[in-house]
Amino acid sequence: MAVSLDQLQAFVAAAEAGSFSGAARTLRKAQSAVSTQVANLEADLGLELFSRAGRNPVLTPAGERLLLEARVVLDRREHLIGVARSLEQRVENRLVVAIDELYPEHALGALFAAFARAFPHVELELLFPLMEDVSRMVQSGAADLGVMWRQEVLPTELGFQTIGWVPLKLVCGRDHPLAKARVEWEELKRHRQILVAARSDGPEKRRLRVAAEVWWVESHWVILEMVKHGIGWAFVTDHVIAASLTAPYLVTPDLQFDQGDWPIALELVWHKQRPCGPAAAWLRERFAAERVGGSAGEVRAD
Repeated sequence: MAVSLDQLQAFVAAAEAGSFSGAARTLRKAQSAVSTQVANLEADLGLELFSRAGRNPVLTPAGERLLLEARVVLDRREHLIGVARSLEQRVENRLVVAIDELYPEHALGALFAAFARAFPHVELELLFPLMEDVSRMVQSGAADLGVMWRQEVLPTELGFQTIGWVPLKLVCGRDHPLAKARVEWEELKRHRQILVAARSDGPEKRRLRVAAEVWWVESHWVILEMVKHGIGWAFVTDHVIAASLTAPYLVTPDLQFDQGDWPIALELVWHKQRPCGPAAAWLRERFAAERVGGSAGEVRAD
């Protein structure tokens, strides 16, 4: 059984146009050529795809079923051609992007929808490690690009660019002692703090530590659940609080020493020695263009 793509194309065109003459116009072929291709396909398959009893051909039950399969085959042909064209243009086959949860997730949908339109044949993997784990993945080659909060000391192999600022808020549960009165700095030290925990044990993990007693949790979302139940207080981003069902149960204490927001710089990082293909370059430009939050200090780039 020999079935050609031209036969399938003629079959699909005839089914969609409702006639062999309409299919011929769509394919810019002679009507006789289209009719012959469909007849040869029927002979090769041993099935009647169209009933020709009336003025125009009508799909048989077998034709209706095989039309679905024919469309899949033709779609995969177009996909193969697209992948080949992408490879010819030196576009990456696959990209891995590691993004800290500090980056607002609502901004990712539109960004990666645009990426999918620009690079429909690039396989993408999005990972969500925390803090220094992002830079370690980029440094080791486990990720091609990273978005993370600023490290005071970044490995020299990595390039970086500030892409925005995210404010952290100090929150506690409604029944927590910190929710009852105006809070002094020393008071924070006396109550358990819940801090986000990277798997690596570097200095960034301890940068926001204030309290003597700390619990480490590898999820901003789980931190909010613990804060809700009065286990401790925490620094959490606005967008995580807004998207969490715990928001009605949280309180932002009245602080004597500060206005309540601690801005954290977000940076895009990449490995200087690894080539940057068109898809990675596009993501770098887009992340830089769609800055998060406002400016809270100097912007650095390398």
